Amino acid sequence: MCSPARPGPRAGSGAGCSAAQRRTAMDDGWNLQALLPVLRAALANFSITDLVLIAVNSLLLLFSQPIINLFSHGETRNEVQKRRLHLFRVINLMILLLVLFYSLFLPLASHSWVTRVLSSLLVAYLGYLGFHLINYLIKRRFGREREVGGSKVIAETYNSRLLSLLTAIFVFIVVLISVVQIFGFDSLLQAGGVIGFIGVFLALTQSSWAPDIISGLIILNSKLVEEGDVIEFSDGERITGMVFKTKVFHTEILNLINNHRIMLQNSRLRQQTIHNLSKFASAKGLREVLSFKIGYGVEEAAVRAMFEAAAEEAIQDPDIPFDEGMEVDVKPVEAGDFAVLWNLYYHTKDVRHLHRTRQLFLGLILKHAREAGIGLATPMQCELTGSGGPVAAPLTGDRHAQTAGETDTGAPQPGAGSGPAVGPAGPLLRR
Repeated sequence: MCSPARPGPRAGSGAGCSAAQRRTAMDDGWNLQALLPVLRAALANFSITDLVLIAVNSLLLLFSQPIINLFSHGETRNEVQKRRLHLFRVINLMILLLVLFYSLFLPLASHSWVTRVLSSLLVAYLGYLGFHLINYLIKRRFGREREVGGSKVIAETYNSRLLSLLTAIFVFIVVLISVVQIFGFDSLLQAGGVIGFIGVFLALTQSSWAPDIISGLIILNSKLVEEGDVIEFSDGERITGMVFKTKVFHTEILNLINNHRIMLQNSRLRQQTIHNLSKFASAKGLREVLSFKIGYGVEEAAVRAMFEAAAEEAIQDPDIPFDEGMEVDVKPVEAGDFAVLWNLYYHTKDVRHLHRTRQLFLGLILKHAREAGIGLATPMQCELTGSGGPVAAPLTGDRHAQTAGETDTGAPQPGAGSGPAVGPAGPLLRR
């Protein structure tokens, strides 16, 4: 800005604005005056429908995060919510850009394809929003609230999955027919060709997706495997995992041993022999067993006392989830050649930490066995070869092995030098 010139005979010589400054100020004013009609003409190109679309999509874009959180109630995976949020925002931006492009740059009469593309996107967008809204209401009404991983989620049921699939089919058909009509396929032959192409595509690929959808419905309807259950199955190796979510085509399982996620097709999961550890046969919980081989030289009372002392300490340990008053059942189940096989039975309800419980309890048993002087190593037997023929001598974990040609007092036997000395690591050692 330049200051006004003072009146007087020398007003134009040194005071006020120069000619260049005055020309710049006049150009700025003309630019602003020329820009206002352009803005008015641009706003005049927007119809009431365009303005409503811009306003609605701007609000949806602004509040996209709360809307996705509302529709994803019960979802615990951040990746799913982020993917839905990105898709939601991309569709909003595409609609906004098409509206601006259509209203500001292209005349309506000569570029009707823009209108068709915009209308098709709007129909698909409304179908997407409508499906997720209906699916949210279906899960709230027919889903079941369960606790998975320490947080409460709304799990799918057979009724909610079936209604969601029917809703998806209905919305897809409505959107497809609307798009066909928008693009001008008015005749029956044209519309039938488009719909027939999609039908043939689905028929050719049905072997890839139909078995998984049907198997998912069967799994949800049987209720033998539900979200949050701990199961064991063999898929090349023994797997213990927690069912995280049963989806349309696959089931997500959290491996409790290696702490990673397993994606298993629903049809393949149905072919497995599944042990559901969360379905107890009694109110005591899951019955577990630990097996030990103990030599014949240990008395039965000492074995039972050792196991019971370990169980009492385990109940008092806060890291081992045993109920108060839990009793162990100790039984000999097999009399082998060198040892007795003992089984220790106990019950637990915390099946998610089953392996940690087993490891901690086994550590306590080893500790009490060491204190009681009971060897849990499998007893062995060796052959002592001498002049009088082979003699069997037991080798236990708490006794010294007898070597060839020696008695308990260490005196050599006659003919001891005629055969090789054999010890625990000798060539004639056998189990």
